[in-house]
Amino acid sequence: MSGRVVGVGIDAVDVERFRRVLHRRPRLADRVFTDEERAEATRSGDAAQRLAARFAAKEATMKALGRGIGSFALRDVEVRRSGAPGASEGAPSLHLSSGAAALARECNVDRWHVSLSHTAQVAMAVVVAEGAH
Repeated sequence: MSGRVVGVGIDAVDVERFRRVLHRRPRLADRVFTDEERAEATRSGDAAQRLAARFAAKEATMKALGRGIGSFALRDVEVRRSGAPGASEGAPSLHLSSGAAALARECNVDRWHVSLSHTAQVAMAVVVAEGAH
């Protein structure tokens, strides 16, 4: 990192609980995740684990910006597989749009760092928001 840390967020999601919520409310995935996030999750072994990790990243992003749930639409944060300079092939990266992007600009955030991890039981994300000044 070369700028100053604006904020750090962390979140953990119980995978089985998240799986049950998705099963009971199938349209929830459409409201929370972008088309690409859903497509990538279904290309893997256990979509619920990957979606739970992405949900954790969205919540961690809010925390890194010093905000809570409802600060912006969850779809405004998209977890992508990175092709960013200096990033490992396939490493996660964040793309913000709409309300999340506006809040990031307001907080002078111009760079994001994200790490995802999951097991059969828990999915976690850590997000660091970095700004130049």
